[in-house]
Parts: sequence; structure tokens; C-alpha cells
Amino acid sequence: MFKRTSIVGIVIIGLLSIGILGVYSSQLAILAGRHPVLRAGDELTYVTDLDFWQRTPRERTVEAIAHFDLDHDLNDVPMQIGEWVGEDDPETNREVIILLEPEQYVQRLYHDRQGRYLWLTMIGGRSSQPFHAPDICYDADGWQYDLGSRPTRLDGGGEIYGLWLHGKKRFANESEPAEHVVYYFYLFPDEQRDQRDGIVLFKLTSGRYGSLESTLELHEAFTRAFFRAAGSAVDLAQAQ
Repeated sequence: MFKRTSIVGIVIIGLLSIGILGVYSSQLAILAGRHPVLRAGDELTYVTDLDFWQRTPRERTVEAIAHFDLDHDLNDVPMQIGEWVGEDDPETNREVIILLEPEQYVQRLYHDRQGRYLWLTMIGGRSSQPFHAPDICYDADGWQYDLGSRPTRLDGGGEIYGLWLHGKKRFANESEPAEHVVYYFYLFPDEQRDQRDGIVLFKLTSGRYGSLESTLELHEAFTRAFFRAAGSAVDLAQAQ
């Protein structure tokens, strides 16, 4: 069974581990009626990568359908997109916010017509403090997990890469182990990747729906609704 309370415990433990694992170191309330539906013509360009503190070969330039930068309110990312409808599910544990000190922290629960659920978490900051790798948290909280990277092919051409984690843990009085599937990547406003310009973490979390492969395909489909095309900055500029 997928429990939100287990996410909170994992986050807190992971934050306390950041100082030890130095390699990984280095909210505004929504106003009434400000939950936009996706509109055409909202293309924006960002740089995405698997890591926030060093470039990887998986770095890509991507065209988005909404603002994913700290010059804009992340609450304005569409609440309804495709067949997915979201609702605010704000982080209620103040310790998380105090430890992270994010500039923006938006958490939502989206569901589709088939009754499947995904949590979308968007965390923005201008330093390394708000960000940590999920495997630190899951490892510290006693989960068994597998890790990997995976491309999401976009409808307008190209692909972006995300890291995935599949974790399992058996809780007391539960006949089956809990399972989490996580898919995430980082977004930068330009190729300079200056932390002072801001970084945004785009992270999805869900239970397992069918196989791990089918669950990751679900995460990819959700991601694909927010990002249209990827490639070099020159190619995307010429395509517009």
C-alpha cells in the first residue's frame, strides 16, 4: 500500500544524511482560481539533466509547455493536463521545509480516469541545499531498491533522461511490502547552469501499477505532457 506518511519519513531521514554524504551536497500559497489549464503556445526552453552539481552526457535542451524556473510561480504549472487532474497536497511537515529552505516547494496529487495516482513534486532553489538524491533517503530508511536512468521520448522529437528508483519495504502488520516508483530530473533556465539563477527538481512518485516497466511508462507519459521536444538549443530555436 502506498502511504504518504512513509514519504515524509524518508525525506526527513534523507535530509539528515546530506551532511555525511557530501557528494550529493554542493511556498507560496495558491490564490483562489489560479489553477490554469494547459494552453497552446506556452513553449519555453530549459536545460535538463540527471544531476544538479555537474553536467552529465544526458544533458538536453528541452521545450516545455509551462514555466519551470524561479522567476515564475511553480503553482502556475497546469493543474489539469491531458487526462490528468491535480489537487494541492502541500507538505505539512515543517521540518522538511526548514531543512530544505527551498525558494519554492509545490507538491500535488494527480489522478487519471483509471484511478491511478502520481505525486508531482517541484522544488526550486538557488543553492544545493534544497536538493538531495532520493536513494539517500530510501537507503537510510531501510528500503531495498533498484536504480537506473531512462529516456522519455517526446512527441515533438528528441528525448530527455530521468533517474528512476524502485523501492520496497515491508512494514509491520502489512502482508505485502510497500512499493514506491520515483522518476526525476533537474531543470535549469539556460546552459550556464548557474545555481544563482535557480534550479528546479521535477519529481514523480507513485505506487507500482502492474509491472515496473508499465509504471515507468506511466511516469513517462505524464512527463511527456509537460515537455514537447528536446535537442540542441540551435535545433529548437530553428524549429520555432
